[in-house]
Amino acid sequence: MSSSMIKAFISLFLVSVLWGCNYPVSAYLLQGFSPVFLSTVRICFTSLFLIIVAMIHKGMKRPTLSEWKYLIGVGIFGTLLNQTFYFTGLHHTTPANASLIISLAPVATILLERIIFKVKFTIKKSVGAIISLIGVFSIIGVANGGLGISWGDFNILIAMLCLSISILFIRGLSKTMNTFIITIYSTVLGSVLMIPAAGVESFVSGSVISHSLFMWILLIFAGIMAQGIAGFWWNKGVAKVGAGTASMFMNIQPFVAILASHFILGNHILLNQIIGGILVLLGVFIANMPSAKSVVSTGSNKAAM
Repeated sequence: MSSSMIKAFISLFLVSVLWGCNYPVSAYLLQGFSPVFLSTVRICFTSLFLIIVAMIHKGMKRPTLSEWKYLIGVGIFGTLLNQTFYFTGLHHTTPANASLIISLAPVATILLERIIFKVKFTIKKSVGAIISLIGVFSIIGVANGGLGISWGDFNILIAMLCLSISILFIRGLSKTMNTFIITIYSTVLGSVLMIPAAGVESFVSGSVISHSLFMWILLIFAGIMAQGIAGFWWNKGVAKVGAGTASMFMNIQPFVAILASHFILGNHILLNQIIGGILVLLGVFIANMPSAKSVVSTGSNKAAM
């Protein structure tokens, strides 16, 4: 396995850990903010951070008409719909449930990747996905007391499907655009789309806004780290290893979310959750093990260079 591929895997792993911690942090923030308002403000701070980064680095490429179509797709599915359904769902369910449902995205992504990009299934991906799902469902039995789906869980399910679709748009964009530029354009576009959604929430049910300085600092920090910096790492990883492989790392998030929820929200950690988390990690490892053929191929390519 090449060093660049190893770095991509490490980046995807770190992002998954960070996003796993983001579940209980978001649940905590929802104690002081209404869902869509929280999502909109967070993404706006993320966009501000990315714009500053873009101004420092300069050299921003102007997207073509074809690229704008992909960017709009990422903005709509990856930000507007994903964030709206995610925070609305998290307001009515637990961080553990939310992370578990989002972790099902690999299955949806691999199926969509097969349908749209004609990517072949591999035995290792299939086995890894099955083992990870066994781990996910073993945790669901503990976190939810069964496999029934609540209104909050349903919203998270829609958020997961939107995320899977956005990953495929990112893959299409990565062929002609740098992941750095993709992250900036898609996030800023998504924040613009979120503002009307916040207005609708305020008009329909009213917005809840915390007056705590700590809550605002945590909100800004989460927006910059979880949606800004992590976004760079994630998009770069997707471009390097592919949408289906990258999405397998989402299965790490439930394990991290359960641990983080214990320390942040005081939720108890149960044995079945630990066992399920180990199965999740094992599934990710198996799905991403390099084959002997790919190792030989990589070695040959290095020799040719």
